[in-house]
Amino acid sequence: MCLPAISRGVFLSALRGRAAGYSTPVTLISSSREEEEALRRKLKYFFMSPCDKFHAKGRKPFKLGLQLLKIVIVTVQLVLFGLSNQMVVTFKEENTMSFKHIFLKDYNEGPDDTLAVYTQSDVYEHIFYAVHQYVMLPETTVGRYAYVYGVGVNGSALSLCQQYYKKGSIDPANDTFNIDPRVITDCVGVNPLSVPRAPLGSDYKNFTLKFHKLINVTIQFQLKAINIQTIINNEIPDCYTFFITIVLDNKAHSGKVRISLENQAFIEECKDPSVSGHAENYTRLTFDMVVAIVCMLSLLLCGRSILRGIILQAEFVEFFKTNLGRKVSWDERMEFINGWYILLIISDVLTIIGSAIKIGIESKNMSLYDECGILLGTSTLLVWVGVIRYLSFFQKYNILIVTLRAAFPNVIRFCCCVAVIYLGYCFCGWIVLGPYHVKHQTQEPYHITDLHAFIAECTDTPSSGMYRGLETSPCSFFCCCDRWDHSAMCNVLLALMLTFSCF
Repeated sequence: MCLPAISRGVFLSALRGRAAGYSTPVTLISSSREEEEALRRKLKYFFMSPCDKFHAKGRKPFKLGLQLLKIVIVTVQLVLFGLSNQMVVTFKEENTMSFKHIFLKDYNEGPDDTLAVYTQSDVYEHIFYAVHQYVMLPETTVGRYAYVYGVGVNGSALSLCQQYYKKGSIDPANDTFNIDPRVITDCVGVNPLSVPRAPLGSDYKNFTLKFHKLINVTIQFQLKAINIQTIINNEIPDCYTFFITIVLDNKAHSGKVRISLENQAFIEECKDPSVSGHAENYTRLTFDMVVAIVCMLSLLLCGRSILRGIILQAEFVEFFKTNLGRKVSWDERMEFINGWYILLIISDVLTIIGSAIKIGIESKNMSLYDECGILLGTSTLLVWVGVIRYLSFFQKYNILIVTLRAAFPNVIRFCCCVAVIYLGYCFCGWIVLGPYHVKHQTQEPYHITDLHAFIAECTDTPSSGMYRGLETSPCSFFCCCDRWDHSAMCNVLLALMLTFSCF
C-alpha cells in the first residue's frame, strides 16, 4: 500500500489546521471558500505519492518508470565502460612493471620494491645499465616499443641530467660546511641510433657526478606502444606514449641513493588504424546516445517538477500573506523544493557529460578515461541513492528513512567531535612514534626449511606416474615407527584390527 511521506502528511495537517493553531483569531480578508479549497486540493495533490496520484487522476507513474529504466541502462553503461577501463589500467600497470625489470638493475618484485645503492661505482653502474638497456631495447624486449626523438636535451631522445648545489663544501671532521642552496642542472642527450653497441658504460665515461653536492640524477625518455588487446572487446586499439623517468635520489646525503622509476601514460588516437575483418560497430555508440537521451528527458521532467513547486510555493505564500496576513516560514517554503529531484538532476547532468566523453573515447577522439570514470561512477551512485525517495512512499521504509533523517544532525555532530580527538591522536602518534616505525623492519624474510628445500628438488608432477609404484606403510602414521621394525609393527597393527573386528 502506497502512503504519502510522513513529513508531507504532517505539513498538510498543519496546513488544514493552521488557522486554529494561532494564538490570536485569524480572519479571512478577501477569499472565497472555493479559492481556499482549490488551493488546498492543489497542495494535497502536489505532495501525493505516485500511487495516490494514479488513484486521484489516473495519472500513470511514468516518471517512476523512467527512473527505473535509467537505473538499468546507466548501470549497464558503467559496467561496459569498466571492462574497457580495466584493460587500460592493466596495460599501464604491466608496462610500468616491465620497464622496472628492463631498466633497473637487480630489480626484484616484492611488497617493498625500493631499490637503493650505497657506493659511487654502483651509482654509475645503474645509470649506465639503464641507458644501455634503452639503447638495446628493440633487441631485448618482448614488447613492441618505439623511440620518440626530439623530446630530450638538444633534440635527443634521452636526457641524462644531474642536479647539485651551486656550492657545497662539507667537512665533518671540523664540523663545518658551506652550502649555496641554488640548484644547478647539467644534462646530456643520447640518441639510440648514434650510440654503438659497445660494452656497458664505455660511452659515458665523461659523465662525472659531483657526489659531494649531488641532489639527484634523472634519466628521462619516451616510448610508444599500442594496446592491441582491446580487439577482444571489438574496439579499435589505442596508441600510448609512455613518459618514463628514472630517479636516483641523493637529497638526504645519508649514504643511501634510492632508485625509482615513474611512468606516465598518455593515450592518443592512432593514425590510419586497420584491423583485418573488423567492421565498424556502432552498437555502443548508439547505446550511449540512448542513455544520454533518457537522462535528458529525466532532467527535463525533474526540472519541470521543481518549477511547478516554486510556482505553487509563490501562490501559497501570496495566499497566506493576502488572506491571512501571515508570513510563511522558510522551513515550510523548502517543503516545495524536493531535494530528491535536485539529486536526480545532478545525476543526469553527470551522466550526460560522462556519456559524451565515453562517445569521444570510443570514437578515438579523446582519452579521458579517468574523468569519464569519475563522472559515470558518481552519477550511478546518485541514481541508486535516488531510489530511496520512492521507498519513502511505503510506510515501513519511510519510518526508517525519517528516523535516519532526524538522527543525521546528531550523527554529524558526533563525527565532528570524534574527528577532533582522532586528528589529535594522529598528530601525536605521528610525531612521537612515526620516526621509529619502518614497516620494513617488521617484514621478516621468508625462511625455507631444509625439508622443503630438499622436497623442492623433485620436479616430478602428480600426473607424471612416478608416484604409483610407491607404497606407504600404514605404520607411518605413528611417530614410533622410526624406532621399530616396520614389518613387525605392521603385523601388530593387523592383529589388533582383526581382534577388534571380532567384537
